[in-house]
Amino acid sequence: MTFIKGVGMTKFGIQDDTTSHLVYEATFEALDDADMSMDDVDAIVLSNHDFLTNGERQRHSASQISSLFQKKMPIITIPAACAGGGTALWTALKFQKSGNYQNILVIGFDKIVATIGKKITDEILMAAERIYEQAEGLNFPAQNALVAQQYMLRYGATTDDFALVAYKNHQNAFLNPKARFYNKKVSLEEIKNSPIVASPLRVFDCSISCNGAAALILSKEKSDIEVVGSGEENDYLSPFEREDMTSLDATRLAAEEAYKQAGIAPNDVDMAEVHDAFTPLEIISYEDLEFCEKGEGKNMIRKGITNINGKLPVNTSGGLKAKGHPISPTCISQVYEIVKQMRKEAGDRQLDNVNYGLCQNIGGAGSTVAVHLLKRVSA
Repeated sequence: MTFIKGVGMTKFGIQDDTTSHLVYEATFEALDDADMSMDDVDAIVLSNHDFLTNGERQRHSASQISSLFQKKMPIITIPAACAGGGTALWTALKFQKSGNYQNILVIGFDKIVATIGKKITDEILMAAERIYEQAEGLNFPAQNALVAQQYMLRYGATTDDFALVAYKNHQNAFLNPKARFYNKKVSLEEIKNSPIVASPLRVFDCSISCNGAAALILSKEKSDIEVVGSGEENDYLSPFEREDMTSLDATRLAAEEAYKQAGIAPNDVDMAEVHDAFTPLEIISYEDLEFCEKGEGKNMIRKGITNINGKLPVNTSGGLKAKGHPISPTCISQVYEIVKQMRKEAGDRQLDNVNYGLCQNIGGAGSTVAVHLLKRVSA
């Protein structure tokens, strides 16, 4: 069995701190939360965007972290596009089971805002696409817009449904001090009238780039939060190579494995943090995670089922949409939110009772997906 002893994260925003500063802040919050020191850590698994230098011209991340903490130990770097944090956690869980590692520190960090401009468009947003898609300018917003169009045609979803996802997540982020849009009101009308990026997606249908870091400590020592399920799957690089553009097989397969390991069904999940890089992805994820039947995701958002006061709250943190999406830290920040909810430390966005929480992390246009299940237990 593997437990989460501590979690930490920086605020997700546009702060100009160095990556070392961000990592230090998130890590020592996690260590304090676990009542541990770096001397208790046996190995580190970290993720950052490998070819993104964060404006610091430093690509040897493992040794950078070794220097930061003045520790010589196994340090593994896991790049997996936007699913880097989730894949790092999946790797750390496997690593811990296969070796004599009592405590493993998992870190995700990136400074996306440091490279806003042509570099982020050409080398980041398009670098997880096929070369022929890059040549046609088919970046993530355009690709997800085509997926959204197909979903709307097939299942009758509307842009109003997508707007409700954004509105819900902005309302949640308003209550989250770690979120990019903390204490910032966004109205439903603002969302519906925001500029079109790639039809039908508007500005408020797209997640927000930011800087940040997040960390957690896995331990074999019993704690109050157990990782009971973990799945990671990959699919073809382009949605156009898949049988159905409106469903992510990698999500479905990773979730199936996580549910099997945990010995639970989708209706046992009390809350979820899903990868809403674009608002239609959240609705599609409801279906791929088996919270509802195919084509019924739109009804979950229409009926308020996934609202913070609904039957299955989704993205109480604000999600990628409004908490922010700094790439590699994203999944670990999802775990942070679930742990805080389970421990009743979520402040104004606190849920009544969370026994099982699920987080889903997507890399590329559905080409890499990690799904993890957490359970609240007696310490």
